[in-house]
Amino acid sequence: MAFAAGVPNVEAAGGLKLSLTPLDLALIIIYFTFVLGIGIALRRLITTSTDFFLSGRSLPAWITGIAFISANLGAIEILGMSASGAQYGISIVHYYWIGAVPAMVFLGVVMMPFYYGSRVRSVPEYLLRRYDRKTHLVNALIFVLSSVLIAGVNLYALSAVLEALLGIPLAVAIVVSALFVLSYIMLGGLSSAIYNEVMQFFVICAGLIPVVIVALKEAGGIGGLFAKLSTQGHDFTSAWSGIQFGGHNPIGDWVSLVFGLSFCLSFGYWTTNFAEVQRAMSAKDDNTARLTPIIGAFPKAIIPLGIVIPGMAAVLLIPGLGQGGGLAFNYAIPALMNKYLPTGVLGVAITGLLAAFMAGMAANVSSFNAVWTYDIWQDYIRPGRPDSYYLRVGRITTVVGVFIGILTAFIAAGYTNIANYLQTLFSFFNVPIFLAFIVGMVWRKAGRGSGFWGMIVGTLTAFGTWLLYKQGVVSFRSDLAETQWGAIFGFSAGLIAMVIASRFSPPKPVSELNGLVLGLQRRDVQTSARVAWYKSPELIGAAALVLCGLLYLYIAVV
Repeated sequence: MAFAAGVPNVEAAGGLKLSLTPLDLALIIIYFTFVLGIGIALRRLITTSTDFFLSGRSLPAWITGIAFISANLGAIEILGMSASGAQYGISIVHYYWIGAVPAMVFLGVVMMPFYYGSRVRSVPEYLLRRYDRKTHLVNALIFVLSSVLIAGVNLYALSAVLEALLGIPLAVAIVVSALFVLSYIMLGGLSSAIYNEVMQFFVICAGLIPVVIVALKEAGGIGGLFAKLSTQGHDFTSAWSGIQFGGHNPIGDWVSLVFGLSFCLSFGYWTTNFAEVQRAMSAKDDNTARLTPIIGAFPKAIIPLGIVIPGMAAVLLIPGLGQGGGLAFNYAIPALMNKYLPTGVLGVAITGLLAAFMAGMAANVSSFNAVWTYDIWQDYIRPGRPDSYYLRVGRITTVVGVFIGILTAFIAAGYTNIANYLQTLFSFFNVPIFLAFIVGMVWRKAGRGSGFWGMIVGTLTAFGTWLLYKQGVVSFRSDLAETQWGAIFGFSAGLIAMVIASRFSPPKPVSELNGLVLGLQRRDVQTSARVAWYKSPELIGAAALVLCGLLYLYIAVV
């Protein structure tokens, strides 16, 4: 394929310089104008804190479902997972087909009735009702910390692309990017973030599809790509090769994949991460809320074909990728765009990248301001104030969260593969929180204070495992394998702590557990009665799982 005129070569120093024509730049400017326009249009609809934080619980399933997956299509997907595809190979699909979709289906079928039926405004508020105030406070603080750290990852990715586009220093690009995301969240709150995420989803697809087509054409199709990459080792092109004990697949062994990735990390992220759950909680009724993550599961299952496969192709097509003096793995997708896409198409593709990173950051900032305002400020610092006061606090918190994200962006800048960094954060924060949730939901006799001890012990154990690994005291196959085993150790230690704590802390009476534990969840009876069979979350969820099985079969026979 002919190169676009004026496209420079990748710099040997490991930097990426993108050259866009006036047409490409015009497309990007039009997109940014639409983003701000949506925020301005929705500003007049924001009159209460519920409007700002939860979109008034009024959105239909197709909007919340697309926003749900778009909020996840940030830096961890576009840069992080394509980087992992280039670094580790096809085994990264496990992070989708057993490490995401089953948990998303579980969230829709099992957990959303607890969240939506109990009418909680945030994930930490559920723990307040299920356990006690100290459990709630620890969860809120952990979530606030993880939100700004993850927001920093997306902000760094957005800024890195702007740096390559405009040649401005990374520090300046980070600040400029942060101010832009801040502007449209401040204008329209969660509604602005969600409607922008819907638009961003289609822009992202428009940006990725040409990259997939071109990369596969240059590599000789998927079969040709796998054949050429066989020199990297069988584990690189086979999802299930080398996962036995004593094997060499860097993703991990079958125990860590099943229990660490598929259960602890996956369920920990998808079922308790408020940045995702917040989209479902904005739905107009119970069944819509349940369908939200399940609708998102279908594009989630297809995404590896547009991210992991091009990342693998970049190993062949981008000389020196991931090697000393070459580009970092994080730049696999942008480098392919830069090298192969013609004028106009390159502008659409880069716009898709920017859209993805803004969606990811906006998701974390909008959930950060809701948890800080509802679960920390309102409950512990300034309770009993009028709703207009908390709306004002939410706007101020948005500003503070964005500026903290600026600081954490520089942490992410120190990683050549940001997926490794994010999975480490998930093992620290999400897994212990999931432990408290799942035990509290299925075990009525869990003591009031047991959730607190489960989260504290689980977090410290996961962090301790990572620390020992970094100091060389213990070894694992790879950084990703460490996160899986750290999650297993953290979950197990936290579970033991909860059982012990329950012997010294009495459980809540059944009268206080209505809507909070298995068998006592509340459902919207009118909604459930009028739902057609083909809108059943169970049926649609089963179809998503079948799709994953078919995709596994496909990559096994190519």
